[in-house]
Amino acid sequence: MLVVPVVVGAVLTGATWRHALLLVTWLVAYLAFHATGLWLRAARRVRYWPPVRAYGIGVVVLGGALLASAPGLLRWAPVYALLLATSLACSVRRADRSWLNDTVTVGAAMLMTVVSAGLGSDANPSALRLTDTWLPPGAGDVAVWATTAVLAAYFLGTVPYVKTLLRERGNRAVLTASIAYHAELVALACAVLAILVARGAEAGSIAVAGALVAGATGLLLRAILVPQRRPWPSARAIGFGEIAATLVVTAIACVTPALVSLPTAV
Repeated sequence: MLVVPVVVGAVLTGATWRHALLLVTWLVAYLAFHATGLWLRAARRVRYWPPVRAYGIGVVVLGGALLASAPGLLRWAPVYALLLATSLACSVRRADRSWLNDTVTVGAAMLMTVVSAGLGSDANPSALRLTDTWLPPGAGDVAVWATTAVLAAYFLGTVPYVKTLLRERGNRAVLTASIAYHAELVALACAVLAILVARGAEAGSIAVAGALVAGATGLLLRAILVPQRRPWPSARAIGFGEIAATLVVTAIACVTPALVSLPTAV
């Protein structure tokens, strides 16, 4: 979930050296976030502080280098500050596994698709400067948002799905919520396909919409069948299943811009 958005964003608008710096900064920032969450949940005990300090210094150094190369990224700061504050508040309340916190962390990760796309070789270079536009880098690209929506829909669905296999195993309410969510994804994908067919869209766009329907249907079947399996799937099997599903959805997401007729440049 951490690497995919950065990679997809780079694929959509053209990879540059900034993407390598963004990926490293993002991963270190996650480690700092995770360490801070542990520190807060442990009532700020001293022994949990050194990792927070170490990763925090790394974020400052790497983030400073990234911002020096693309000052326009600062316009994303208010969005991520709000998401970070919400998640850390959950950690303070020891609600880090709550639905709210899971949703916020997925949202923050998926937005990185847009951030990454804004650094691409085909993106608008003026967006990387601090004062040339009010939009953050990547935020004006409709095609990128469509791709982000596909990734977000999938990863948000993994929240209830994984819960049905682990912490909420046997909980019928969570299983029902997971199935209902994935059924809605199928309905939405079918609606997109129907609209494109009705409008006489090009074959490529219809094929992508068909892939969305197939992918959503596969995820729905997974949400229904896997939690019914006995004995329960092992953590290893669950992990391999997630990797396979993520690869398929990522491939579909990368061709999602074909559904959008607007230009892909920011």
